[in-house]
Amino acid sequence: MGEQPAASEPPSVGASSGAYQSSLELSFDEPRRPLRAVVTVLGTVLALAVLGVPFGLLWAALAPDTPVVKTVEGAIYADPQPEQPIAADGWFSLLGLGFGLLVALALWFVLRRRRGPVGLLAAVLGALVAAPVAWQVGRRVGLATFDRLLATAPAGQAFTKPADLRAGGVDWVLGVLPVPHGNLLLPAFGAAILYTLLAGWSRWPGLRPEPDPAGFSWVSAGTPTPTAAPAPPAPDEAEPPRG
Repeated sequence: MGEQPAASEPPSVGASSGAYQSSLELSFDEPRRPLRAVVTVLGTVLALAVLGVPFGLLWAALAPDTPVVKTVEGAIYADPQPEQPIAADGWFSLLGLGFGLLVALALWFVLRRRRGPVGLLAAVLGALVAAPVAWQVGRRVGLATFDRLLATAPAGQAFTKPADLRAGGVDWVLGVLPVPHGNLLLPAFGAAILYTLLAGWSRWPGLRPEPDPAGFSWVSAGTPTPTAAPAPPAPDEAEPPRG
């Protein structure tokens, strides 16, 4: 009588409970993913808005003040065609473009698990919010002194006006929605361009680092391992008698 086939072992309770727990965690984690993306974007925008403060201070330090002269009607430019306002716009444009490039590069590495639309949205919105913050911080450096001299200085006295933007600003839609324009858009433009280029140059289709395929074997787990060939007889081993 042939041997009875061995009964297959039932799956262990630990393995089944572990699989159930992982599937349960996955089902609970699915609704949280959009919420996590929103939290990531809002947190990034807030952090970049704070970084707009040093950006504005640097712009105020580099942009030149404009010489003005006090008159009875107010302050007028000491030079009929001053170059300082143009230089202030130029400095803000250059710094803003560099700020946007640095934002895209930093978020590409910091938010590695959020590369893609979420990372791009965070970079663009963060740079878009940081630009008006930098403008308002930079233009207020020395503004109190200018206002005081404008109110108290006698006619004919010369002083300087702090840097301000003429090629950019914020329009208010319906009085509640701020819409930046002009060179305030350059930080967001730079962030969008560099982030898109980084995504296009990525060697991973999913934009996230993946294991190297070279580390995996091409032989499937179900393929039996070939048996080793029998070893040849030793040279001094006696040959079997021939019939």
